[in-house]
Amino acid sequence: MARRTGKNTGKGVSRPAAEVPGVTDNPATNLLLADIVMRTGSYLLRRVVQRGFLKQRYGKDTAREIVHNRSLGRTLVSVAVARLATNSIPGAMLVGTGIAAKLLYERGKSRHQATREGDAELLEMSED
Repeated sequence: MARRTGKNTGKGVSRPAAEVPGVTDNPATNLLLADIVMRTGSYLLRRVVQRGFLKQRYGKDTAREIVHNRSLGRTLVSVAVARLATNSIPGAMLVGTGIAAKLLYERGKSRHQATREGDAELLEMSED
């Protein structure tokens, strides 16, 4: 059995500095760097996926403009809804119910009318 030596972390776990994973010996700095890298990767992946969905219908340049010209309000709403859905089971149920209601509402409209409204809204975003 290996003996552990090092600073006591206050939770009854003692780790030597050599066992701290990351680029620095400071675990708080490593956690901050990991958070920044993960959020940046998530942000970039989200933009690529959004452009990918729009590119086939609107073309590469228009899709880029639509994603780039999203309003701050839309961005904050999507962040808040995602946060609500991931923080609790009731939040996930509420968001899931809202998404299902929106899908049923859109399906209740004629396919042509829903397509026209969506196109108009996205093309307006590309012009800003």
